Amino acid sequence: MTFPIKAAIAGAVTATLVAGAAYAEAELTVYTGIEAEDLARYAETFNKSHPDITINWVRDSTGVITAKLLAERDNPQADVVWGLAASSLLMLKSEGMLEAYAPKGVEELDPKFVDQVNPPAWVGMDAWVASVCYNTIESEKLGLTPPTSWADLTAPQYKGHIIMPNPASSGTGYFDVSSWLQLFGEEDGWAYMDALHENIARYTHSGSAPCKLAAAGEIPIGISFAFRGAKSKEAGAPLEIIVPSEGVGWDMEATAIVAGTDQLEAAQKLLDFSVTKEANEMYNEGYAVVAYPGVAKPVEHFPENLVDAMINNDFEFAANNRAAILKEWQSRYDGKSDLN
Repeated sequence: MTFPIKAAIAGAVTATLVAGAAYAEAELTVYTGIEAEDLARYAETFNKSHPDITINWVRDSTGVITAKLLAERDNPQADVVWGLAASSLLMLKSEGMLEAYAPKGVEELDPKFVDQVNPPAWVGMDAWVASVCYNTIESEKLGLTPPTSWADLTAPQYKGHIIMPNPASSGTGYFDVSSWLQLFGEEDGWAYMDALHENIARYTHSGSAPCKLAAAGEIPIGISFAFRGAKSKEAGAPLEIIVPSEGVGWDMEATAIVAGTDQLEAAQKLLDFSVTKEANEMYNEGYAVVAYPGVAKPVEHFPENLVDAMINNDFEFAANNRAAILKEWQSRYDGKSDLN
């Protein structure tokens, strides 16, 4: 079954399913940080079982979606959040903005991917993990040597040759900053970012953009996430995917129902679908680590030591301190951020 795209505008995608309504049609507004090109196949697969439910996707980066939800707190516009960083959902949960619900089959998921309260306020989908995308050809032209650690990236040889995501708009950027504060401590963490900032060419609004730009040869080094690097390398890009020796940050994409929705039954059906093995197999096309055990297939070029390098991420720290961390980051570094 196919469905038309209603609109595609800068930074946001809205897609609508054609519903062969067997009974009264329901309509869901779903805020998502999932890559735009993946939304069609998720909606089409869901619609096979629920042709009566129309989905309106509103897509943007993690930080933008999080800010939008917070701004709409007193007048929610979304029914479901699908594919937002767990650290963001923890913050929304603390604000009482999520409707607890245990999807059918949630017990099959790895417990690390499920909110620990019963019923859970959110359920995880997949995880994405930090890495450094290093263009070997462009770096050789510039006489650069490969970094092996986060600390290495502050060396003078890399000045103007690094791009990373803005943590205010990118979930990838935020877990980088949060992980550095956890790894190095607050004082040394900010001192590290001060030094790194000297070498940053610019901050992008997308977490995948730094790796894509490195793959295209527009910058030698992009701080991004490993799966994006593996896919770019598989497509022929001259990339080395580097796992910094200190350890790497990570986050998971998760799904939740927005409190106050008047489409609760339809929202619950979408949550039920989100935890199925079929849905997790689809997540695995974009992420190497998924919530449903035994589903993930080996990903070519995915660093073998990456899972071992994942830090013991304190999601509560990341969620509870998000506003203060972003305020401090923006006051120090926002001058190099992309304008749009």
